[in-house]
Amino acid sequence: MDENIAAGQRETLQKWRIPIQQIGVDVRMKGIDDEAIIPFLHRLRRPTFFTRDIDFYERTLCHANYCLVYMAIVPDKVAEFMRRFLRHREFNTQAKRMGCVIRAGKSGLTVWRLHAEKEISFTWD
Repeated sequence: MDENIAAGQRETLQKWRIPIQQIGVDVRMKGIDDEAIIPFLHRLRRPTFFTRDIDFYERTLCHANYCLVYMAIVPDKVAEFMRRFLRHREFNTQAKRMGCVIRAGKSGLTVWRLHAEKEISFTWD
């Protein structure tokens, strides 16, 4: 997950036993430029990257070997919505998430899939 996600949210995820790695904490690249994130994700094994940076919600960023999730919610709800996303029937496995760029908000999920012509939307379960 991006370094722009608060430490308290990280601690909540750890308490819930959701395995995470955060840039600047677990991955020693504090202050990494946004432009360097995508090449970094290419070096990892099928990551799901969570961020609060809207610049990552871009159709052109779809790639078969990673998933990007833009968390369009208030900062103190990130952990709650990350858990909801990871449990969602459409995205509850790594295989289901790959190739997607996703906007997670209060009302649901908006998704670009690799090679798709338009966005699709899902409500929260």
